[in-house]
Amino acid sequence: MSDSAGHSGAGVGVDSGRRLYRLPTRRHSVELGAKIGRVLAPGDLVILSGDLGAGKTFLARAIARALGVADRVPSPTFTLVNEYPCAIGTLLHVDLYRVRGENLALELSRLGLYQRRLEGSLLVVEWGEGAESGLGGRPALTVALAIAGEHERIACIGGQRASDIL
Repeated sequence: MSDSAGHSGAGVGVDSGRRLYRLPTRRHSVELGAKIGRVLAPGDLVILSGDLGAGKTFLARAIARALGVADRVPSPTFTLVNEYPCAIGTLLHVDLYRVRGENLALELSRLGLYQRRLEGSLLVVEWGEGAESGLGGRPALTVALAIAGEHERIACIGGQRASDIL
């Protein structure tokens, strides 16, 4: 796939209001994270979805770097939430994999993520599909990642800020 300027590499397509990105290498995933980081604002919600190993944490790390986070950005699988100061305030990197299911609403309430978002924290949430209402509603971006090869991924991006990603 090539982009609108005819360049090969990270291709972009549009499918029913969602933007599709071909990410042939990890470098392209880092570049997409940087593009996403540039369009985010305080209080935004980003939902990252995809199978295990699809690159959700890798993309979250790239977004964090784009927002000026210099700290190590590990997966929050066991801590559930990692908090970082960033260029636009506070970034909360969240992983809901272990709390999906019938206890999700209770865990979201306990974690206070809705309130933190109202206070202006930016939420980047792995495995957050289906939890939007408990996270404060409509996401600014949804990113569905699919494995297309050893390092290649396809990203399908939707949400109110999807058209802002160039």
